[in-house]
Amino acid sequence: MGSSIARLLHAKGVPVTVYDIDPVRGTRALSQGFPVAASLEAALERADVTICATGAKALGHQDLALLKDGSFVASVTSAEDELDLERLPQTHTLTPVGEHITRCTSGDRHFYLCNEGNAVNFLHGASVGPFIFLVQAEILAGLSALSRGDLAPGLHEMPARDRAAIAATWLTHFNDRTS
Repeated sequence: MGSSIARLLHAKGVPVTVYDIDPVRGTRALSQGFPVAASLEAALERADVTICATGAKALGHQDLALLKDGSFVASVTSAEDELDLERLPQTHTLTPVGEHITRCTSGDRHFYLCNEGNAVNFLHGASVGPFIFLVQAEILAGLSALSRGDLAPGLHEMPARDRAAIAATWLTHFNDRTS
């Protein structure tokens, strides 16, 4: 998810720096033209906006002190997955400054927390809706193919005819043909 966000922001002209604990993903980001921060500290002290997309506690409580003063922090997974916010009310003054934005102040420094650390991509209760059924149908079709035992070890792409059948079924069920 992080690489998709980086590409989309870059396409809109937003300067993006990537930090990843996995050197392979860091190498991939650099090869795609993204500057890669050498450390989490280096990334946080320069970032105006930090978007956490790891699903694996991207920021611990101690990392909050490293954030650039006045920067924004957003997550695209759940707050529990990305951010250690349990002690935040004890160490910071939390002031709502707008709908879904909280100013977190400690001493003379502050940062802004988006959507209380919860996923900003589901801000208004949105979900992937019926589109998830397309993914689930392909997973089920893949499991069916695997269970037959006729596939060699390795990665396999869903055959085009199966993908078309799944898409046609989905369209029949979910497409509003009255408009």
